[in-house]
Amino acid sequence: MPNPGLFRKPNAESRKPVRVGIELKNPSEIEHMRMASRVVARTLELLAQAAIPGTTLEELDRLAHERIRATGTTSSFLGYRGYPKVLCASVNEGVVHCIPDRRRLREGDIVGLDFGVSHRGYHGDAAITVAVGRIPPEAERLMQTTREALALAIEAVRPGNRTGDIGAAVEAHAGRAGYSVVRAFVGHGIGRRMHEEPQVPNFGPGGRGPRLRPGMVLAIEPMLNQGTDDVEVLADGWSAVTKDRRLSAHFEHTVLVTADGCEVLTRADVVGCAVPGLRAAAT
Repeated sequence: MPNPGLFRKPNAESRKPVRVGIELKNPSEIEHMRMASRVVARTLELLAQAAIPGTTLEELDRLAHERIRATGTTSSFLGYRGYPKVLCASVNEGVVHCIPDRRRLREGDIVGLDFGVSHRGYHGDAAITVAVGRIPPEAERLMQTTREALALAIEAVRPGNRTGDIGAAVEAHAGRAGYSVVRAFVGHGIGRRMHEEPQVPNFGPGGRGPRLRPGMVLAIEPMLNQGTDDVEVLADGWSAVTKDRRLSAHFEHTVLVTADGCEVLTRADVVGCAVPGLRAAAT
């Protein structure tokens, strides 16, 4: 779940500051985050298989809830600032935070599935956008470009780089493809709280923002739109959609900064990008 950014900026307190509000995780904390992230990755695989024509968004949410109970984890989303479900399910023009309801998926839809759990108080968070049956080529191109943007963002995660280098990689790739980058919501640090510092925008110049250090964990999540980057939050107070009602796609990984690069904690074939040299969490 992206940092609510311009709409809801969470407060975060720090116990091990690198800069104000940024925590470094120790090996025990990282292992709990690995456990949570594996549940997230496996659940998203299951949800992707279930996202077929005729399935309702509520059915996907129930399936995710069953996985939480079966694994002994805790939902990161349910009850967060009043959010009523364990899953965000954003169809077509949905950008993020869309509440699962009785809507049935139809052939040609794309649906963004955003899911997070905690294991012993430490969170993992990831998102995928999946095709429902056969989809138009323009929808597939948007999804593929967003996957690639996430891969390029992850390549920018190494000690000494800055959060701005991540956003610059996303924005450059989106721009080359003719897509806009959502600015109202951004990625975020993650750990004992689902939203921690630093914020991780998907735009802006490189070389700016907090410097990356081993032990930082980031939720990196490009959100690309076919048309304008402007979004509108609907009457439920959560569901964000493109203002021009054109398609949007969203992919996210939880990524650990290591001494020699990074580790994608939520890595799984269906979830993410085949980024050479990155060590995957066991599946």
